[in-house]
Amino acid sequence: MNSLNNMAPDSKIWVYQSNRELSDLEVESITKSGLTFIDGWAAHGASLKASFGIFYNRFLIITVDEKQAMASGCSIDASIRFIKEMEQKFNLNLFDRLQVAYRSENKILSCSLSAFEKLAEQRLVSESTIVFNNMVTTKSAFDNEWEIPLKQSWQSRVLA
Repeated sequence: MNSLNNMAPDSKIWVYQSNRELSDLEVESITKSGLTFIDGWAAHGASLKASFGIFYNRFLIITVDEKQAMASGCSIDASIRFIKEMEQKFNLNLFDRLQVAYRSENKILSCSLSAFEKLAEQRLVSESTIVFNNMVTTKSAFDNEWEIPLKQSWQSRVLA
């Protein structure tokens, strides 16, 4: 299955944040490649029940329900290779964990953690600013803890 909605709450999840917003054409192309990857994804010969999706033209999401088959080191390596291929093909950075994504009005913006600190100093972001917690590891956490107020996030230290 390829729909995140059909995944169990305890499914493992990986969130890859793009350093820029993807165009609709890029989303279409990456989604097609992602679904092809997921359809063939296996661990030690066992197919994985997994999903792939792109949220807000910025976040690539892979999930796997490990009740059916555990994602092994080799299968996780394969998913990382896939993400790296998308990085190269579309000139993206999907592995920079020090990029902060946040909501500003109705847009999702991102910047380096140091630039985000400056935004906090200038009071352009506040404790209620919504940030994205890409450290979530399960679908349940994604559903409940991915988009959270800055004051509840690891980035809250910029408010000091």
